[in-house]
Amino acid sequence: MNWEWILTTVWAVLNSPVAITAVAAVVLWLLNKLYAAKPGWKSFEGAIISGVKLAEKQIPDDTPNKGLARLDAALRYVLKVHQEVTDRAAKPSEVANLREGIQIKHAELEAAGNLSPVSGGAGR
Repeated sequence: MNWEWILTTVWAVLNSPVAITAVAAVVLWLLNKLYAAKPGWKSFEGAIISGVKLAEKQIPDDTPNKGLARLDAALRYVLKVHQEVTDRAAKPSEVANLREGIQIKHAELEAAGNLSPVSGGAGR
């Protein structure tokens, strides 16, 4: 056996329809895993929406630092739900992930007009 024969055989096997299909399947599987990965807060999206709406009702518009107060109220609600569901306190990385989710969902709800202004508020 010489190297030329080995390389020719390997090249022929790699260029076969079966090998090309196998490589394509592996690449597609990897891409699917990459794109299918959801942020951790997505599983708590319903609680996040409820927390944001609850915070909007609880914290009036004339409250100093209302944005921070509303974020804190929503985060406390979501962390309470998280603890009830998982039977443990959230890790710091999970808290940061949930905080990010709250901010994203709040922006989406506000842009869609799904957050009603508090009665008597000055509006946004």
